[in-house]
Amino acid sequence: MSIPLLEYAPKTQNQRVEGYEVPNEDTPTIYRLDRATSDQDIDSIIWAAYRQIFSEHLILDSYKQTALESQLRNRAITLRDFIRGLGKSDVYRTQVADTNTNYRLVDITLKRFLGRAAYNKAEEIAWSIVIATKGLHGFIDDLLALDEYIDNFGNDIVPYQRRRFGDRPFNLVNPRYGADWRDTQNIRGIAGSSYYSIRTSGQLTTADIRRAIPGNFFVMAGSIITNEVNYQRSLATAQSYVSNTEIPDTSRDSVEQPTIKPVAVSLPYRYIPAIAKN
Repeated sequence: MSIPLLEYAPKTQNQRVEGYEVPNEDTPTIYRLDRATSDQDIDSIIWAAYRQIFSEHLILDSYKQTALESQLRNRAITLRDFIRGLGKSDVYRTQVADTNTNYRLVDITLKRFLGRAAYNKAEEIAWSIVIATKGLHGFIDDLLALDEYIDNFGNDIVPYQRRRFGDRPFNLVNPRYGADWRDTQNIRGIAGSSYYSIRTSGQLTTADIRRAIPGNFFVMAGSIITNEVNYQRSLATAQSYVSNTEIPDTSRDSVEQPTIKPVAVSLPYRYIPAIAKN
């Protein structure tokens, strides 16, 4: 049984009020599948979906989901199902989900799928629990089943950033990973190296080195830790050894030992005193 989504409330009512902005060059383009009449329109919709979900503006061939594209071109699936497939793809997992904490994953996914940032920390905590209990796929399914998504995008609109004022879209400013992931990679990269070799390499800043030195120290300390000793078992072994060991008799016998008499020894020369001279 999964844990239900915790209740949370936005800090303001702005997200629930209809926009009054005057359309201008910052107004996002809306891509609709129900108004596509040519293959070029389908290509534009697919490109917009990749740009929104993957944050890819020059789509790599290895990132393309050819099976999903074919189904969308043949109208075998809706555009919402295509967005769902992109969120559940290995690309989104490896490039976004695996390189971020659950809290940051919630914020990025809300921006890309719902077109808005998280209301507050309470919403990040609520959705992070969904990720922990249902996984990434369950999180994506729950987002696309929200009334918020259906009311704004339905089955035929590519998600876009809503209520944008003179700033770039979310998917243009968001890196794939956070500072915690970058610091972890630095620690892994310089583990085992000396401070001198790291400092003189010129590849890392002083702040990077200071963040990595504690991790490098723990790696070194972990390599010299001895195996755990079970003192209770060692004490029992020592007591058993002492109780079963026979102590040898080292006392002397009472028989009188023979004495050694001095023996005359002939020297190879004799001492002749010198004759005094007059």
